[in-house]
Amino acid sequence: MAVLGKIRSKGAILVGAISLALVAFLAGDAARSCEGMKGESHQQIGKILGENISVQEYQKLFDEYQSAIKFTMQRDNLSEQELNQVKDQVWQQLVSSRVLEADAKKVGLTVTEKEIENVLSEGTNPVLTQTPFVNQQTGRFDVNALKQFFDSYNKAKAAKSPELDQMQAVYDYWLFVEKNLRTQLLGQKYQALLASCVLSNKAEATMAFKDNNEESQIQLASLAYSSVKDADIKISDDDLKAKYDELKPAFRQSVETRDIKFVDYQIKASAADRKVVAKEMNDFQHQLATATDPSGVISKSGSEISYLGLPVSSKAYQQYPDIASKIDSLSVGTTGVFENSQDNTLNVIRVFSKAQLPDSVQFRQISVGAATPDEARAKADSIQKALAGGADFEALAKRYGQTGEKAWFTGQQYEMAPTMSVDNRTFVNALLNGEVNATQNLALTQGNVILQVLDKKAFTTKTTAAIIKKPIDFSKDTRSNAYNKFSEFVAKSSSVAELEKNASKSGYRVQSLNDLSTAEHYIGGIQGTHDALKWLFSAKQGEISPLYECGDNDHLLVVALTAVHPQGYRPWDDAQDKEVLKREVMKDKKAEMLMAKLKGVNSIAAARSKGAKVSTVNQITFSAPAFVQATGSVEPALSGAVAGTVAGKFSKAPVKGNAGVYVFQVVKKAMRAGSKYNEAMVMQQTAQMNMQLISNFMQDLILKANVVDNRYLFF
Repeated sequence: MAVLGKIRSKGAILVGAISLALVAFLAGDAARSCEGMKGESHQQIGKILGENISVQEYQKLFDEYQSAIKFTMQRDNLSEQELNQVKDQVWQQLVSSRVLEADAKKVGLTVTEKEIENVLSEGTNPVLTQTPFVNQQTGRFDVNALKQFFDSYNKAKAAKSPELDQMQAVYDYWLFVEKNLRTQLLGQKYQALLASCVLSNKAEATMAFKDNNEESQIQLASLAYSSVKDADIKISDDDLKAKYDELKPAFRQSVETRDIKFVDYQIKASAADRKVVAKEMNDFQHQLATATDPSGVISKSGSEISYLGLPVSSKAYQQYPDIASKIDSLSVGTTGVFENSQDNTLNVIRVFSKAQLPDSVQFRQISVGAATPDEARAKADSIQKALAGGADFEALAKRYGQTGEKAWFTGQQYEMAPTMSVDNRTFVNALLNGEVNATQNLALTQGNVILQVLDKKAFTTKTTAAIIKKPIDFSKDTRSNAYNKFSEFVAKSSSVAELEKNASKSGYRVQSLNDLSTAEHYIGGIQGTHDALKWLFSAKQGEISPLYECGDNDHLLVVALTAVHPQGYRPWDDAQDKEVLKREVMKDKKAEMLMAKLKGVNSIAAARSKGAKVSTVNQITFSAPAFVQATGSVEPALSGAVAGTVAGKFSKAPVKGNAGVYVFQVVKKAMRAGSKYNEAMVMQQTAQMNMQLISNFMQDLILKANVVDNRYLFF
């Protein structure tokens, strides 16, 4: 179908457009089986506004989002990292939409069917313009094309047409788009209502114009905090407590977090293991170099890179930088075995051919199905003859229930595919090598296809190659020895102190991680640590976990829970918090010393005599923090003090900044060249700026929603 061709040609752009549309307002693998878990409470993945969220509900949303991404990107599977991103996006969207809907309901905000119809009729929403239902001449969303698709879909569904499966994928995708469009519209209405509460007036506009455009030139004398030794500063617990009370809101955390120490040992191949793998690769290199059909050798070798049998660009190997960097420079033939230490693999490449081929091909097609292959071939032959006689392509396509529309096919749509069927290989080769404007009659398993290539663009070097990329893996004996040693180490370590002591003796390294929350997917970036996470959030402080086998069956892990930080305000004497407080108190005490040093100073010369560094700073405005090169810091307080000092005057008192203490002489003040006051425009800009100041309202609403995230129990 042409619709499928269009939507697939958009690829990641479509998902990106939807994500942007949602994230702009709202934010920022299937679930493991729950079998064996009993009770309704065990089926709750979280809680929002006091309402339980079931695993089934979250799973449904996750499946919808994952299907949309797979469909638009033409992928059968997503990587573990991509799946984790989807899990987080779905959860964030679920939380944001629930909170938004609840608050919008309080003020009577809804999205009506009429409003949806108006948006579809206008066709200007960015999400809509990235769908397949776009008028090729205007570049705008065409609601009539959508209606025609619905009509065709309903007819195909009633007739149980063979094309229904393909149309169902488009239909499901549209439902996904429409649902997210409703959420976006509700968000826009809520934001518009909030914006109408944020106003500006003439007085504010006048001040804002002055703050933005009045520039000052000053002579600045600086005493950096770094000029005072830390050892000369005495800090007491009372100092820290006082600073904590001053900064207490900064120590509030919305979720419980936990600190850990852990030992992770990665099992690696021994010297003997490496020799075995190297011998295998040398054998495979010989087989690959002489094989007529390399697919069998690739399959037998267990290569990480599948064999497509099609010419691809170096971009197809972007997941494998070592291959991508070599492939274009290789000539036809077979390389020797070479090692890549970055991904711990041995590699062999056989290049079959190289050619300059298009990366973008415009085409149109007519699919011809029939009860038997002979009937399909006969129909296809008649269509091809009619086209050769001057028949209109689209008119013929419509006779067979198709549009015959033009579509673009790009390298991205096939080059990174994990497998390639014979039919797909035939079709792609026909696109890449077909003569422009000529028609081809392709005999495929399910029937024939009349294909016409219309245009070719972006010619680039494409290589048909077979690649063996084989990990330098460890043997069973090597793993067994490593496991036994690590198991003995864990058994002897029943406390955090023993863990650290025994790790040093055994040659292991203890690592620390702070503030892990239930939103984590891994411990220490190690895959397959789901069971360890479940243990972590049920353990008590000071406990040591059992041994976990994780990663790609190549990591051994033990975890110690060292601290629990409940939701709410963190205590002042927490180790991490004390470090923050010490830095702030240190800065305050140094500022006191330096300000005392500058007390009574009323000129730049006098400040210089006290050891201050003197410089000239230009174009200081109230609205933008000044950058002081002498201390290497931006200083908002200095900008404010300068704005409040008239031209020709010396600062009334030393200014405490982020990186030092300052006094200054205002040399001159003047309005920025070319600045002209436009009251209406400045009032509008000021209102927009005020709106930005309250743009974090969603985070505030979410904070009050008492969100509980228990996804770690299931994923």
